[in-house]
This record gives sequence, structure tokens and C-alpha cells, in this order.
Amino acid sequence: MAPTQDNLIREVVPNGGVVVGDDGSRHASLAVRYAVEEAARRGTTLHVVRAWTIMSSVHPAGVPLGITPSVLEMEESTLAAEQERVARIVGDTVATVQVHTAYGPSAQALIKASETAEVLVVGSRGRGGFKTLVLGSVADQVIRHAQCPVIVVRNWGNLDKAIEETQPAQA
Repeated sequence: MAPTQDNLIREVVPNGGVVVGDDGSRHASLAVRYAVEEAARRGTTLHVVRAWTIMSSVHPAGVPLGITPSVLEMEESTLAAEQERVARIVGDTVATVQVHTAYGPSAQALIKASETAEVLVVGSRGRGGFKTLVLGSVADQVIRHAQCPVIVVRNWGNLDKAIEETQPAQA
């Protein structure tokens, strides 16, 4: 029997540790970097959570454009891409890092993870279209509903310079 959509990971429930949300944005890169340091200070595991939907998934490399991959293929490719991104961001770190994906809305996934986390870290804003907002909708929801302390990481300096090494090299 082939795996079905029922097999999708919809929740991340870590056993303690520092949880950080990553949506692939530059602001999230700063949050991940901060979370690495926070996990190292606490001597605990860092859990990077990438929530995804059909619209925000990473298209599998082996599936031609124009062909719709299965949701399990989307989940696998999204996880692989997130693991690669996190490896670039964290580099050589002393913290133990685990990368997770969760199918569903970002705020919902992070709030669920907050039930068992020591602390939750988010960027002040992500990929949303309202660039003038100081606080994005996911950060706002997490602050209001998280079950653990929340750290909101805001960019205070030159964002491009601070994270240029986290972006893949252009061919």
C-alpha cells in the first residue's frame, strides 16, 4: 500500500529545547542564527520548524514542471531543502540541530511546538507582503498563543550583510 496524505507530518512536538520557525526569509535566517546561540547557551537541542502548504512547498527535483508531485514528495523535498538551508546558516555549531517540517499554517505549527519547548524563537516578520509592518502575522499569533516564552528577533542592522553567507551561491 502506498503512503497517503494521512502520513504527512502535521505537528512537531519536541521534547524541550529551543524551537525556531523558518519560512526561508531573510528575517527567519536571523532568527535561526539567534536560536543556535540560545540553544548553545542553554545546552539543549535546537529544533528548526519549517511549516509548509501545497503553495509554499519545494517542488521535487525529479518531478518535471507541469506535473503535480504527491504531497509526500513535496514534504520530502521541502525537508531536504530546509536541511540544506539550515546547514548553511548554522555552519559548525556546538548545538545539536534537528530540522522538522509540518504540513499546515506556520503559526499553528509553532504554537503546537511551543507546548513542549523551553523557548520559541521567531523573526519579527517573514515572507508576508506588508513590508512596512514591524511585526508579521505569524509572530503576532505566536506571541499571543504560545505556551512557552517567545523571543522575537528583529533586524537592527544591515540585513543583507548580516546573512549574505546563508544564501546559496548564484550560478
